[in-house]
Amino acid sequence: MSGDLPDYYFRVRENGAFAYRVDTQNRQRRIEMDQIAVINIRNGQIKPHGDRDLSEEDMAAIQQWMDDRAELLAWRDIDDIHRAVDYLNTTAHWAQSKASDEQLEAVTDALLLAMHDLRTVLVRKKTDRLLKDD
Repeated sequence: MSGDLPDYYFRVRENGAFAYRVDTQNRQRRIEMDQIAVINIRNGQIKPHGDRDLSEEDMAAIQQWMDDRAELLAWRDIDDIHRAVDYLNTTAHWAQSKASDEQLEAVTDALLLAMHDLRTVLVRKKTDRLLKDD
C-alpha cells in the first residue's frame, strides 16, 4: 500500500456517499477513517455526521468529489447509450443470422415495443430541438 494516502475517502452509495477523513498520523500508524458527512449527490445536500462542524477544507474536498462524481456519472450515462447502440446492432445481426424461430418469438414483442417507445421519444425530442432552433 502506498504511503501517501488521500486525506479523504468517499464510500459511494446509490445516491451519494459517506465522506471520511483519513488519518494515518496516530501512534499505532494505523489507518483510521472518521466519518464526517453524508452526501446526497442528487439534491446536493451535505449533512455533517453527528454533531460535527465541517471545516472549509472538508467542504472543499466534498464539493470537489461531488463535481468529479457528477462528471463521471454523466460520462457513464452517455457511454451506456453508446453501448446500447452497439447492443441494438448486435441484436439485429443475431436476429437476422442466428436466432431460431422460438428465440425470436420469445423476444420480438418486447423488442418492438421498446424500440417503438424509444423511437417515439427520439422523434419528439428531435422535433422539439428543431422547433427551438427556428
